[in-house]
Amino acid sequence: METAEEDFEDLEILQFLCTQGVDKTGRRILRIVGKHLPAPVVDTMRLKEFIQHKVSKELGSDQFCIVYFHTKVANKDNNPGILNLRWLYESLSKNAKERLQVVYLVHPGLLSRTIMGTLGRFFLSEGLYHKLVYVSRLEFLWDYLKQGQVEVPDFVLDHDKELKH
Repeated sequence: METAEEDFEDLEILQFLCTQGVDKTGRRILRIVGKHLPAPVVDTMRLKEFIQHKVSKELGSDQFCIVYFHTKVANKDNNPGILNLRWLYESLSKNAKERLQVVYLVHPGLLSRTIMGTLGRFFLSEGLYHKLVYVSRLEFLWDYLKQGQVEVPDFVLDHDKELKH
């Protein structure tokens, strides 16, 4: 019989979801790299089970935050979409939703920020909508996290340099 770890080995290899460090208030960090999320090819039920597994097994009963790198996310390749985000959030246990304190959305882009800011009120649950913090540049992420607490992919660093110039 396979363990839960073995069931998700292929998703673990993609490294789009992992726990790393703590934010400045001591909350555990769940890091999501949107570019590595193969949204169109991963079954949403399986993705839900994987997220629930990560939250329950790796974060336990701790409060946590999410750092979501939206850098280089393309709708057709790796964007789960606003309705799936709501569905994934709503599928968390009540306890997990209460423990999730904030979602740092890094490099949201104008279109994503506009959609989340306008339609998010209607399509995201109130609990999730009010936990979103938009972070346009990495230097602003360090207001919430100490540098070194979360691994920042090279393509995110490169994009941030482009934004700076």
